[in-house]
Amino acid sequence: MRVFFATGEASGDMLAAALATAMRRLVADVRFAGIGSERMAAAGVALTTSTAGWGGMGPLEALRRIPSLFVNAWRHALWLRWSPWDLVVLVDFGAYNLRFAKTLRLLGYRGEILYFVPPGAWFDREAQARAVARYARALTPFAHQRDFYRSLGLPVAYFGHPLASLVEPRVPRPPAPPDGGAIAILPGSRRGEIERHVPPLLAACRILRRTRPHATFAVGVADADARRSIERALRGATLPGLHFVAGARAALDGADAAWIASGTAVLEAALREVPAVALYVIAQAQVPIAKRVWGKRFITLPNILLDRAVVPELVQDAATPEALAAALEALLAEPAAQLAGLRDVRAALGDAAALERCAAYAVALASGTPVAA
Repeated sequence: MRVFFATGEASGDMLAAALATAMRRLVADVRFAGIGSERMAAAGVALTTSTAGWGGMGPLEALRRIPSLFVNAWRHALWLRWSPWDLVVLVDFGAYNLRFAKTLRLLGYRGEILYFVPPGAWFDREAQARAVARYARALTPFAHQRDFYRSLGLPVAYFGHPLASLVEPRVPRPPAPPDGGAIAILPGSRRGEIERHVPPLLAACRILRRTRPHATFAVGVADADARRSIERALRGATLPGLHFVAGARAALDGADAAWIASGTAVLEAALREVPAVALYVIAQAQVPIAKRVWGKRFITLPNILLDRAVVPELVQDAATPEALAAALEALLAEPAAQLAGLRDVRAALGDAAALERCAAYAVALASGTPVAA
């Protein structure tokens, strides 16, 4: 069995690696290749292109990448058209993968294409959903996206979110000491996120240490490219107790609380039951665009899933060092209320068999077995 993956950034890389690993448990004789990064390579996926540095922060920052991504999509589409694999799995990253799927079909590719985590999970865009259904089979990890597709009469599969299978609650920690605490810092994996988030987070660390002089800070890095971006954003600044660790899990597991860029890592923290403050800052030029396309109350996945403010969100001008420090201090002093809310997140994501069901669905498609979902 031969399966080709295409991702574009760290969260998709993680899900692709997890799906490949679960598929290998079902089919020993399977070969994986794809467009991805370090986690996929570690899971045994032969990389045809590294996606390091691909992640952008909106349409303006993505413009400069369009020519190279266009060439990359056509090169891979031509290769797959003349040497089809049993299954092509696209993971998130709609700016590239939806066009990649369209290109494959334009070239006459007739093999199975599975879109794992279709784009637009929070926007409910009819045109985008219909495009996904036209070119691929949709497999969503979110019940609300399943319901939206079905409301349009579009086929979609849903088995729950793979993170519900991958991330277990950790053993409860004792309260943080009043003069210290272990803080996880997850500033994001995209270069723009890092450039905008690291400076206020570093300043917030210094503010927090005024009242908690023994606090330590673990900065989780998604990959080598993200680490280089973080080091550039730090600009040589030093802070006692600050150190790097590999990945969100390593940063979260020993943390009393966390600052996290809004995204999949906030969901991981919720499932791990780590109290968190979310932040997100985009370029000022992108703010009018964001206001036009985003009409929801929240931007953070746990809050969106539960439709209530469980995780504090500090966005744009609200993400000041003082506000970040104050919000985290409040969680360190009294985490119980948020922890109670985080336990509801797991129930909203499905059960622990979600990943195995997704893998079984993908294997069935690759083997040509009729699939119902």
